[in-house]
Amino acid sequence: MTYSGEVRVGGPADVHELKDLMITKIAVGPMDNNAYLLRCRATDEQLLIDAAAEAETLLGTIGDDGIASVVTTHRHPDHWQALAEVVAATAARTYAGRDDAEGIPVPTRVPVDDGDTIRVGQVQLTARHLVGHTPGSIALVYDDPHGHPHVFTGDCLFPGGVGNTRKDPDAFASLIHDVETKIFDALPDETWVYPGHGNDTTLGAERPHLPEWHARGW
Repeated sequence: MTYSGEVRVGGPADVHELKDLMITKIAVGPMDNNAYLLRCRATDEQLLIDAAAEAETLLGTIGDDGIASVVTTHRHPDHWQALAEVVAATAARTYAGRDDAEGIPVPTRVPVDDGDTIRVGQVQLTARHLVGHTPGSIALVYDDPHGHPHVFTGDCLFPGGVGNTRKDPDAFASLIHDVETKIFDALPDETWVYPGHGNDTTLGAERPHLPEWHARGW
């Protein structure tokens, strides 16, 4: 079936099948968080992005093969409510942005800086540090050698704008700068965007609206 990226809490996951990577998207919790399970097709190793909520649901999605790693995109509590239980059940390595790690109650085994590589089997993800929604938010970029890039943006980029900066003009200026220079300027329009809440988008769909985002300040 064709992947749409449209999921709802209590509903089924949606699976994006790439040549080297399978991406399973599922919505969990009272804030409709997205969690993403990445599976290397060559090795079957798995990595989870954001153990946001509903540990039982996430562990059921993970299955008996477990996960090698779990990445928390940022320190806001709705993105790590199930982290302790998932890590206890899987012994997964924990990753988070270095500047957000202290705000996550489960210890971060591998603090992440801009440009760092995180692997799932034979697949390589590149971390981009995006400052503004939180001090240590990270996005993960998969540059598919067989197609266009894919980027998991946490709460830093959504359809229609960047993440919430709580009407702080300095935080907004920082976030829009980082999103523009590290995501829009670095990646093509075909890049698929997987946000922390809601539906997916592409950079091409959002790029024409960047001037509007600057003008409105959020």
